[in-house]
Amino acid sequence: MAGLRPFRPSGFRLETQQVGGKIVVHNYGHGGGGVTLSWGTAELAVQEIQPAGNKQYAVLGCGAVGLATARLLQQHGAQVTIYAKDLPPRTTSNIAGALFRPGTGFDPDRVAPAFFDRFDRAIHLSHRHFEAMIGERYGIRRLDNYFLGDQPLVDAEILVDARISDRIRDLYPQAAELAPDQHPFPARFASRHQNLLIEPPIYLNAMLDDFRRAGGTVTVRAFESMDAVLALPEPVIMNCTGLGAKTLFNDDELTPVKGQLTVLAPQPEVDYVAYQHDLYMIPRRDGILLGGTFERDNWTLEPDPSEKRRILEGHSKIFSQFRS
Repeated sequence: MAGLRPFRPSGFRLETQQVGGKIVVHNYGHGGGGVTLSWGTAELAVQEIQPAGNKQYAVLGCGAVGLATARLLQQHGAQVTIYAKDLPPRTTSNIAGALFRPGTGFDPDRVAPAFFDRFDRAIHLSHRHFEAMIGERYGIRRLDNYFLGDQPLVDAEILVDARISDRIRDLYPQAAELAPDQHPFPARFASRHQNLLIEPPIYLNAMLDDFRRAGGTVTVRAFESMDAVLALPEPVIMNCTGLGAKTLFNDDELTPVKGQLTVLAPQPEVDYVAYQHDLYMIPRRDGILLGGTFERDNWTLEPDPSEKRRILEGHSKIFSQFRS
């Protein structure tokens, strides 16, 4: 299966605008870190708009970012309607691997210095929310993560940019390098840390159920233009449309990054995550996810057979050489 990440080189957009008599709060463009950052950027967006004192909100989008935004607004006493073209299980968030990691959400050479402070706040706020939700209902658990390579990885394993490393190291306190006799992997070096895994099929359904139980309304609707969005009755619009913002709000910077996964049958005995170079294995209750790909400006959702073959062959090589 394949999905399109909403990628902005300068990082996620978190901004308030006055448009056509409406207040529009943009919260999108998280790239490969949408689930990870969802609660954090939602909280920052809600903090930004709360002083206005409005009680009726429209949330555009029903993926991880839209649902977190909607639930936080409800917790502040607001009446919220979600408008979305697709609902779980047909959202982009449903396809996410959804490990709690910074991911591929920006181009380090394109972001402004202030972005790193906002990123820092967002990821710590988000981690706090997910930690409070660990359990069967939301499909969130801690797993050991193993990173394999030809050089020590303990500093590089979590991170996408050195300017973030010291800011988030506290979220991964047990990272450690393993000696060759401490792991079975066919790699010169292996490192391990514990991380949160959010299982989207479980998590998104539970979030949508919470939203409805709290009195929220869901309207399935596709918007063809910004004018159609501005015609909504709610005075405040939270734009969590992901890649849809490219057309609706004329964001030329927003671009798709295609990610492809190969899914194997569930194996309950597999209780860890493994990475080697551009390959990763994530165990979920609905299957073993094998990835991955990162193809900028690729709009097709058709799986690439050659990438599937590369991913399967790469993982086969890793796991066929396990040491006993």
